[in-house]
Amino acid sequence: MNNEIISLCPYLGAPIPLTKTLKYQYSPLLKPGHTRLLRLMPDEQEDAGVQCWLFDYPLHDSGGGMNLYEALSYTWGDTSSYQSISINQRDMRVTPSLYAALLHLRDLYLERFMWVDALCINQGDPNEKGQQVQSMAKIYAKAGRVIVWLGESADGSDQAIEVIRVASAGQPPTPLDKTSQQAILRLLQRPWFQRIWVLQEVAAARHVLIKCGSTEIDGYAFCVGLHALNLPFEAYPDLQSLIPTATYLIRGAPFRPRCVTTRSGRFSLQIRPLRGLVDMYHTRKATDSRDKVYALLGMSSDDGGETTFSADYTASWGQIFRQSVHYFLSEQVSVDTWDDEEIAVIRGKGCILGEVYSVGDATWEDAQTADIVWRNATGYLGSKEKRNSRWTLQSGAKPVEVGDAICFLQGAPRPTVVRQRHDHWAIIRVAVQPPDGQQVAVREDNRSEHSTFPHDILLVWDW
Repeated sequence: MNNEIISLCPYLGAPIPLTKTLKYQYSPLLKPGHTRLLRLMPDEQEDAGVQCWLFDYPLHDSGGGMNLYEALSYTWGDTSSYQSISINQRDMRVTPSLYAALLHLRDLYLERFMWVDALCINQGDPNEKGQQVQSMAKIYAKAGRVIVWLGESADGSDQAIEVIRVASAGQPPTPLDKTSQQAILRLLQRPWFQRIWVLQEVAAARHVLIKCGSTEIDGYAFCVGLHALNLPFEAYPDLQSLIPTATYLIRGAPFRPRCVTTRSGRFSLQIRPLRGLVDMYHTRKATDSRDKVYALLGMSSDDGGETTFSADYTASWGQIFRQSVHYFLSEQVSVDTWDDEEIAVIRGKGCILGEVYSVGDATWEDAQTADIVWRNATGYLGSKEKRNSRWTLQSGAKPVEVGDAICFLQGAPRPTVVRQRHDHWAIIRVAVQPPDGQQVAVREDNRSEHSTFPHDILLVWDW
């Protein structure tokens, strides 16, 4: 495989001048199914400028196993300032975050073959960008290793990672001293844990290495150590939803199939249905709102024949959000969206079936329990009488709370968890899966009758 990569790089061994003159211009990829790889050149001087080469790479011909390139998972960071690197003897501007990552990843003597989204995708070509985004799950799945770059060492990050490493070996400090605890919590508040694209990147990986400055830790060990430390996330509600859902993907990566091809021939990691992924991750950050959907496509278990979603950067965010609502909820609702807002206003017919009267906290096992009292469930378990039941729900971006309601919309495939506001219902979970063996809401033969859905319901879904 190494020989294959070398043969595809026409510049191997070519002298690289230190002068950078013209701005780098992308050439089109040679064929469909191709991507680009970055050849990061070594340098014995730590403060020397970053020099690289880009070359075309036939991803579809690379076989079913892992490749010898590494894929970088990072956040773009501040885009108001840039630093220059050399690409094929031409100038390329990158964010300070990427520049720092490349400096730390550069070897003193050996070249490194990498895939980096900001460089390996022509970001100025929306058609190429859409095609490459569709292939990102495959790109990260075929990488020999995915490197998570958290940023430079700061705020006790070296100490935090060492404590996590020791805890992963079955030796967690008891009790955890306050300094170490605060250092770990600051590490977990770094931007990487908040971004949506990183989820697919670590979910696709067979091997994850987490790097912060010069300190490294295996991804699985990182997750095991965090779990063992049992940190007090209750005081940090944002982390309570962000960290378990991210570590769920990292720690499971070594045990998942390398890839699954659906009936439509689409490459997929087959983690969850798209609506479930959206429930878990839609509040995470993305520079482009459309990526809140596109970043999840490679993890979706929906067959390509079921959904028309594809990474189309010529479509507006308002169009994509509206399409998402109809797909996740029902074609029978009306939807208002805006290109500059992550809010959808939804109107439809429906009924409120029950209310949550008790909940459990979200767990590291990626679940939350909810006890529900059914107060208007005609057809629920074949009875009109009030009943109670316990549901186990996947962890989500917004935890279910006492007082939330179970709503069933006309034409919807699943019930929705909603929360009452002054003049509307806020969507908390767009689609929840009932426990096995429990019939939900209304009988199949009654779903189309208007009498079954007596109320006009106004919903707001805020991403």
